[in-house]
Amino acid sequence: MREQAKKVQRHPFHLVDPSPWPFVAALGGLSSTFGGVLYMHNYNGGGQLLCLGLITILYVMFTWWRDVIREASYEGQHTAAVQQGLRMGMILFIVSEVMFFFAFFWAFFTSSLSPVFNIGGVWPPAGIEAISPWGLPLLNTIILLSSGASVTWSHHAIVGGFKKEALLSLLITIIFAVIFTGLQGFEYVNAPFAMADSVYGSVFFMATGFHGFHVIIGTIFLSVCTFRLYFDHFSRQRHFGFEAAAWYWHFVDVVWLFLFLTIYWWGFNVIV
Repeated sequence: MREQAKKVQRHPFHLVDPSPWPFVAALGGLSSTFGGVLYMHNYNGGGQLLCLGLITILYVMFTWWRDVIREASYEGQHTAAVQQGLRMGMILFIVSEVMFFFAFFWAFFTSSLSPVFNIGGVWPPAGIEAISPWGLPLLNTIILLSSGASVTWSHHAIVGGFKKEALLSLLITIIFAVIFTGLQGFEYVNAPFAMADSVYGSVFFMATGFHGFHVIIGTIFLSVCTFRLYFDHFSRQRHFGFEAAAWYWHFVDVVWLFLFLTIYWWGFNVIV
């Protein structure tokens, strides 16, 4: 009886069982980093190592999310205290992402407000034809802001208990996200400059490219939420998985607004 009493959990927190996924994810990140560097320097096997790392990361994303969904939906491990911890973790993750993009904006303003003689002492640099913000960038801005509105609609539908409306609005959000990614890819293909064209090309493709990568991750996140919503994993009171995806998507929206106003609009209209 004493041994059974010792095994009774006397706190609201979930002690996670031993998992291999953090170690496997670290191996995938290491492989993709080394593979990317080797590939960019034309070493043999660099592309294969990069692909192996990316496949490993995608596999870990699937299995780790599967385990978390199982803990939340079937084992009942996500108590109020656990959900509060998850919310704080998601907030801190988004803050870290803000700092990540802050570095790109810092590089952009450092180069644009004080252009060096190597690029002609002007901004945009001499010989660079900047992309007009009133074409595809404006259209993509409208699409992404619309997706933010539709994901908010889905959130209110879940809280109200309207499953069909929540599914419809979530599917609309995903369609907007796919269109945005396709248009950004089209813009890259037809861009009048490349990443190697001075600091302008580097900052443009790194900032907008990483944002596009975050859009793809957010699209996967919302797609998983769509399946979970279809299989009744969310209720009116318990739907943090969707809330986390919605927070992430709103973060993506805000970052794009700053990208549009600075790199596209300000960078195109202001010549230093």
